[in-house]
Amino acid sequence: MKRLLVTLAAAAALLSGCGSEPAAVPPLAVSQGIAEADAVTAAGPHNDFDVMFLQMMIAHQQQGLQMLRLGEQKGVREEVVDLAGAIDVVEAEEVRTMQRWLQAWKVPQADIADPAVHAAHGGRPATGPEEIQALRDASGADFETKFLNLLIAHQHNAVELAQQLATTGQNATVKQLAERVQLSRTQQIKQMLALAAG
Repeated sequence: MKRLLVTLAAAAALLSGCGSEPAAVPPLAVSQGIAEADAVTAAGPHNDFDVMFLQMMIAHQQQGLQMLRLGEQKGVREEVVDLAGAIDVVEAEEVRTMQRWLQAWKVPQADIADPAVHAAHGGRPATGPEEIQALRDASGADFETKFLNLLIAHQHNAVELAQQLATTGQNATVKQLAERVQLSRTQQIKQMLALAAG
């Protein structure tokens, strides 16, 4: 819980330069994070950081999809259900794209079973199974509060991973994806902060 509060504070700090209050953003704005052309390949040179980023993001987003689908099933407010559904579409498409790129590079897609394993060199703590279970067990307004707080922290971790790839990655297409991840998750955090406050 302490880590979650620290991460939420960091997320708020990340967004504080954008104005005093997070403005509500139309739900369709989350779609800008989607891997824009499914046919795009990550051709050209790549390095170990590109590979690690894709493997970690796949594991991170697969975990996020578990939360999002709970949000779609158990959310109380229509805005929360719609936001979870929109992010689900984006992240499921991104996972398929990243898996395809790793396959083209002949690199294992699931080398990282635990996203926290690379914490020593840039990996962020994963959302724990106990936190996912707490979501499953919650209901009503309590569920929405837990869901929004946990997803804000989760998406903030994705922003940090994407920011790091910008300085360590080599492949231009992977770096473009990381830029889209950073922008879309920042926008999603704004929306969720507004929903959590309202």
